[in-house]
Amino acid sequence: LQLQASGGGLVQPGGSLRLSCAASGFDLESYAVAFFRQTPGKEREKVSCISYSGSTTTYAESVKGRFTVSRDDVKSTYYLQMNNLKPEDTAVYYCATPVKYGSCHARLFEFSGWGQGTQVTVSS
Repeated sequence: LQLQASGGGLVQPGGSLRLSCAASGFDLESYAVAFFRQTPGKEREKVSCISYSGSTTTYAESVKGRFTVSRDDVKSTYYLQMNNLKPEDTAVYYCATPVKYGSCHARLFEFSGWGQGTQVTVSS
């Protein structure tokens, strides 16, 4: 299982970015995928998740109404559309997956497939 996040960058407050998470080595319809973010000195935070069926999505309270997670089965890619970005969204963003048919509510240590993250900086 391997996931690689990309698409980060520098954006002004109120702006938008779309992160991509390219998946390889597994069947998207069997694995949930979550986007996490981390800032120095803080624990990795789960921002959003899409279930293995693709029918359920979850969001952290801090991003509800602003972020949208989706996936493209043909391209084997997940997306995190981030709108109305705020300075507090600044972080390194990662994607990862729990075990096969695992839940979006899995504990952090149950997630794997971490790749290199992508830096998102929200600043004027």
